[in-house]
Amino acid sequence: MNNFNRFKGKVAFIQGGSRGIGAAIVERLALEGASVAFTFVSSHEKAKALAENLTSQGSKKVIAIKADSTKPEDIRNAISETIEQLGQIDIVVNNSGTLIWDSIEKLTIDDWDKTINTNVRSVFVAIHEAAKRMKNNGRIINISSTNAQRIPFAGGSIYGMSKSALTGLVKGLSRDLGPRGITVNNILPGPVDTDLNPDNGDTSEPVKAIGALGRYGQVEEIASLVAFVASSEAGYITGADLMIDGGFSA
Repeated sequence: MNNFNRFKGKVAFIQGGSRGIGAAIVERLALEGASVAFTFVSSHEKAKALAENLTSQGSKKVIAIKADSTKPEDIRNAISETIEQLGQIDIVVNNSGTLIWDSIEKLTIDDWDKTINTNVRSVFVAIHEAAKRMKNNGRIINISSTNAQRIPFAGGSIYGMSKSALTGLVKGLSRDLGPRGITVNNILPGPVDTDLNPDNGDTSEPVKAIGALGRYGQVEEIASLVAFVASSEAGYITGADLMIDGGFSA
């Protein structure tokens, strides 16, 4: 990976950054010059190791903040701490999420509440708080899912609903924040190889068969698109759902 230093002088806040896609995003932005704050809930050792490793590589300051994305006050405090320690906020990436996949007969109201609170409310709270503090020409990026547009298997009703809700949110926010030059976009990954969804798991072969490329994505590929959308080169992209799913939805 090359350090283009294109985020020199920028501060990024990543909601949900201790592992998987989130950790890859933290690493990519930090290695390209950004100072980064990211949140974690329970993966304290992974979060600490990630921050220390990037700092030791000569990256800008990287800090890990414990915050539960289902608790609005935790999110607000994390953003405040980011600004207190790093001085500003230019880029927000909302990566926290939960996946509850089951038939309508088995889903519960608690499942609904957890899905909405994690996948939708946490995104709104972070944007609501950060937008008040963000400089003009900032970047807001939500990690959504290809399931916002296509559910190929039974059981994805509330998960798909929660991700498709971000489409309407982003379209509206792009109008609200456009006059300040702040762009707001969703990135929609398909199946990605992580510890929670490995490409050699029990259901991976049927999933691979659906995609045009016949494979899972890598976390670095998602982080690469995030870095582009966060850059000045993507200044004319806003209110968009940007698919990166290996043809899963083709």
